[in-house]
This record gives sequence, C-alpha cells and structure tokens, in this order.
Amino acid sequence: MTLRVGLVGAGGVGARHARTLAGFDDVELVAVSDPVTAAAQALAEAVGCAVEDDVDRLLRSGLDAVWLCVPPFAHGPLETSVVRAGVPFFVEKPLAADLAVAEQVAAAVAAAGLPTATGYHWRHLDTVERARTVLSGTAVRLVSARWWGSTPPPAWWSRSDSSGGQVVEQATHVLDLVRVLAGEVAEVGGLAAPSTAGGRDVPDATAAVLRLESGAVGTVSTSCVLPAAVAAGIDVAADGVAVELTETALRVRTRDGDQQAAPAVDGRHAVDRAFVDVLSGSAAVPGLVDVGEALRTHRLAWAVTEAARTGSTVRVPGA
Repeated sequence: MTLRVGLVGAGGVGARHARTLAGFDDVELVAVSDPVTAAAQALAEAVGCAVEDDVDRLLRSGLDAVWLCVPPFAHGPLETSVVRAGVPFFVEKPLAADLAVAEQVAAAVAAAGLPTATGYHWRHLDTVERARTVLSGTAVRLVSARWWGSTPPPAWWSRSDSSGGQVVEQATHVLDLVRVLAGEVAEVGGLAAPSTAGGRDVPDATAAVLRLESGAVGTVSTSCVLPAAVAAGIDVAADGVAVELTETALRVRTRDGDQQAAPAVDGRHAVDRAFVDVLSGSAAVPGLVDVGEALRTHRLAWAVTEAARTGSTVRVPGA
C-alpha cells in the first residue's frame, strides 16, 4: 500500500526528510507546512507536493503519519495536536528545549498508544551495531563523548531557552551512544565556560563527569567556538578492547590488533525507511527509537546541561 504522510517544518532538516520520503515508492508526501510560507512553498515545489498553512487541517487530511521537523522550542502544542488527531508521528531530536515539555509529550504518547519514531539516526549505523557486538560480554570501565564544533546560524540556536543548548540540541546524539554502548548514567557533575559571544547565552564549552549505574565512569564535553566541526563521537574503554566511534568511522583495538570500518548504511535514510516499514506493518528494527526511549536520552542531556549550569552534581531523572 501507499502511505500518505505530511511534514511540518521546511528548514534544512525538514527538507532532508522530505526528499527522502518523496523518494520512497510506497510513500505519498501529501503536503508540507511551515510558518514561513515561502520556505514551505519552495520545499513543496522541490519535492512535488502541496502546501498546507494550517497544521490542524493537515492532520485532518487522511494521513497515515506526520513528520515533525521543527526547532526545539516549537515542541509541545504541536505534539498535543498530533496526539489529539490520533496520527502516528516521527519527531526530530531533541524532544524539546527543556525537560518538562519532553516529559509531557512522552506521557501523552504513552497514554494514546501511538506509534512514534525519533531522529536518532546514528543508531541505524551498522558500525554502531558492530561496536555493540564487540563490547558485548565485556566490562566497560570508561567512556568519553564529545561534540566540538561551531555555532549554527539559526538565531534560535544561540538561545538556551529556544534550543536547549548545545548538549541538548547536538550532543544528544553521542549521549545516546553512551547509553547504547555503556549503559545508563546515574548522575552527572559538570562545569561550563560562559558564552563570550554577543547574542548567544549557550556556553562556549561544557564539561561533565558521568557516573554510570554499572560503576563505570565517563566524560562528555562540548564547544561551539570553533570555525567548523572538529569532533563528534565516543570512545569506550572496556576490558581488553577500545572502541572509537564517529558517524563516519569505527576503530576497534584489541590484543589481536586494530580493525577499522566505515558504515555501509546511510543512517539518515535508514531512520525514515524504518518508520515507514513499521507503519506498513513490519516489526520495528532495533535501531528505531520511539518517543519513550528518546526521553531517556533527553533526561541525560538535561542532567548534563543542568550540572554544567549549576556546577553541581545532578541525578539523571528516572535513574
């Protein structure tokens, strides 16, 4: 069958999803909606669909699902409308700019029992699965996650109340990998280097120490003052094995030597395909992250942000 889907958000991320969805033979991208009409019109023209300036009307147009690709501050009322309409949805990370909205959205989704998926596309990389296999049965002792890059151009990104900050908006990907490869984090202690840029209250850098439930320890660091992306990934030290993982490469070192690999899977394409398959009746693949699972990573990102903001130790909610 052909799935009828809509998309809310015509920015860069929304455009990427729109192009992917429009390329699936079993998907009809019905319409795009965005508060910036010109952006919606340009994207709709590029992918060959209609424009709908009213989200509620879009949700009443017989959709099988909707993709929500909006900035962090725009979450909450949007998901409330989608849940009320009973439409399954894909939502880009992060779930919100703060914790309270994310908790509210997850509770509403759980009560409604709606199928959902989120934009943690790194989990679909075959290199992530290979790293999990390598680490299986070993005791992880240390993890180190980092996201060092530049300040993205959208004005909302530079405001913590709009983006959630760099940890919530960007480093959430590598924090998700901490959970996948090393287990749950119990508490976080952190510090932040205050912003030195006019108009940006997101810190220049943050650093945090993690205590995992297993007894392992770790660090996570971020910076947005560089001219370009420098590092985004995670290192894991376990008994007899070291893993270095980024979105584009995996390196495994053991007593038997080094092995390196590049992913054979396009995670950005795979995450959309996986949710389409679920909506078509297939079982969810292990890499697909629903809103409930994404909330666990969002709680960790919030705890890191709060620890860095206050310079104190923060327990991860739910841990």
